[in-house]
Amino acid sequence: MKARVAGWVDALAAYRHPRVAAMLFLGFSAGLPFPLVFATLSALLSDAGIDKKTIGFFAWIGLTYSFKFLWAPIVDRLRLPLLGRLLGQRRSWMVLAQLGAAAGLFAMARLDPAADVQSFAWVALAVAFSSATQDITIDAWRIEAVAERRQGAMAAAYNFGYRTAVLVGGAGALYLAEFYDWGIAYKVMALCMGVGLITALLIGEPRRRLDEDTVAVEAAVVGALAGGDRSVLGRLRAWFAAAVIAPFVEFFQRNGRFALVLLALILTFNISDRVLGIMANPFYLDLGFTKAEIASVAKVFGFAMTIAGAALGGVLVARYGSLRTMLLAAVMLALTNLMFAGLAVAGPRLDLLVFTISGDNLSAGLAGVAFIAYLSGLTNQAYTATQYALFSSLMSVVGKFISGWSGVVVEAWGYPTFFIYAACTGIPAILLVLLVMRHAAAAPAEPLPAAEDEVT
Repeated sequence: MKARVAGWVDALAAYRHPRVAAMLFLGFSAGLPFPLVFATLSALLSDAGIDKKTIGFFAWIGLTYSFKFLWAPIVDRLRLPLLGRLLGQRRSWMVLAQLGAAAGLFAMARLDPAADVQSFAWVALAVAFSSATQDITIDAWRIEAVAERRQGAMAAAYNFGYRTAVLVGGAGALYLAEFYDWGIAYKVMALCMGVGLITALLIGEPRRRLDEDTVAVEAAVVGALAGGDRSVLGRLRAWFAAAVIAPFVEFFQRNGRFALVLLALILTFNISDRVLGIMANPFYLDLGFTKAEIASVAKVFGFAMTIAGAALGGVLVARYGSLRTMLLAAVMLALTNLMFAGLAVAGPRLDLLVFTISGDNLSAGLAGVAFIAYLSGLTNQAYTATQYALFSSLMSVVGKFISGWSGVVVEAWGYPTFFIYAACTGIPAILLVLLVMRHAAAAPAEPLPAAEDEVT
């Protein structure tokens, strides 16, 4: 009994680490620009009298986040001339991206989209690019800054900070625009980027450790693609081989054919949540709930339950590991879809809505933390930014595609059948987690170089 209690105490102690606390503020910095170039931006453009067609085109700015893996190798390997010497690889890119996002938000505050919508779009794109770059380097710092046992707590802290920032950049900016104007709103949001900037200047630069196998793989890749060519073109080929090709080769060499199973898990893990999410608000409205009830229960109360799920996920990952927690989360995600099916049959009962949202958002928070912690463990510190950026891009591709057919399913068979269908889309993830757990138990992989669990 004492040993079990001690285990839980150790799991909770992960939240007391200074770098976990720092992750809270970095998560806030990562989440703040997102609504300001999406939902909040749409409201600004609508107020400015921009036509709906043009507003719709602005959604393409979001593709920046989906393709961040394209320049992640640069963030991984290119050392910034001055900031790199002063702050180190991770913090220098972090500060540069934060300054870029803040400057872009200030510029958006001063521009009138009605007068020059094209220039406004380019600035918004620059903000999204800076924000995506910040995501790359914050993810890399998070993975390298602490040992694997603290990754769950790091993911939970990031999740809390990120979602808080989304509220600030969403509801907060709307309140400021209502009582003042959009220029003031975006200027205040730009100043709020200082939270992440100050944090980046105060935290320590993590130490990256390379193992002999990784060095050998990279040398072989560089030798095969560039040889000993010392010309400018040869050096460029060598850099490309080391920064872009080697991370993928290393991942497949380390995991063998089982790498395909891991990629399948990454592609399918959160499908059921994404399939359901896009039809959630139309479902609430069609069922007969008021907008106030939706806002209070699904948004505000749902936010609290998501944070609770994230906090619980951090503890469970520290106590039982990421795979066991992922299995629990995958089952919960599927079952909560069935709770929505029950709500669809019962009708607009507020008590059932609260119950359903509690289960759905708790499981989503739990799943997010467990999955992030697991993906963090899959990366090699030689290529942290590159490999994790690829993983994080892949994790949403299939879900986004399948969710596009959600409306077709609803119109053809109705909401109860749709939610049963959404639950079934979670079965592959459950089976794949079980397969990965079996593989890990049968042939445990050699650990990657561990992050130094420093205090600062």
